[in-house]
Amino acid sequence: MSAEDLFDVAGRVIVITGGLGQLGRQFATALAQRGANVALFDLAAPADPFAGFDSALRERLLYIQVDITDRQSITVGLEQVIGRWGVPFGLINNAAIDSPPNAPVEENGPFESYPESSWDRIMDVNVKGVFLCCQVIGARMADEGRGSIVNVSSIYGMVSPDQRIYSYRSSDGAPFIKPIAYSASKSALFNMTRYLATYWGTRGVRVNTVTFAGVYNQHDEQFLSGYLPRVPLGRMARAVEYNGAMVFLMSDAAAYMTGSNMVIDGGWTAW
Repeated sequence: MSAEDLFDVAGRVIVITGGLGQLGRQFATALAQRGANVALFDLAAPADPFAGFDSALRERLLYIQVDITDRQSITVGLEQVIGRWGVPFGLINNAAIDSPPNAPVEENGPFESYPESSWDRIMDVNVKGVFLCCQVIGARMADEGRGSIVNVSSIYGMVSPDQRIYSYRSSDGAPFIKPIAYSASKSALFNMTRYLATYWGTRGVRVNTVTFAGVYNQHDEQFLSGYLPRVPLGRMARAVEYNGAMVFLMSDAAAYMTGSNMVIDGGWTAW
């Protein structure tokens, strides 16, 4: 088998949750360019979900509005994918939420007063959503006896956020604390991956985690001045730099890789 054949994903059906997000679009483009058929599951419902995609790729893309916290919504989405292309080979659990910049003050305040409702909202998407997608889609893949699931985690699932990076956002004496829920949710994925890798191993479904660091997206200079010195490579990731991992894990080049965590973080966790 040639190196090109080893990384071939042509014809493979792959579902990406959060498919219209910054990374979801990158993954979809990289895989579709190599001949995969990619279903974009996303809660967003833009007038043109394919805006920004190369028009030449549109026949390999399918957008479906799906709420990953709702089993029925996932099931309906899956049946649409199967109806067009067949049972998926791949599932990339990419959808996730964190505290938005305009979150209530208490959501970015001390741990002792972190709102229970915020915890529930983030865990619902980041953990329950992955659980449900694996149950619904992964089960069909296991029935077919093949497949690859990738759970997208974060450096903040491996190590604690460095709160000093965010101290500049404190105002009027009120501290700004990077919240706990995102870290806890991303940490949960590591053992979900290991559990499913051993559970489905003999049925041909590989399950792995990828752990990413921050992706540059017009961050302000104050944030960058605190963040970049923590990165051995001295910069944030470019969104395209995570595409290779997805092509690899969706291809036969990763045929003997399961239950693993691929860390691509510019060296953040090396310190």
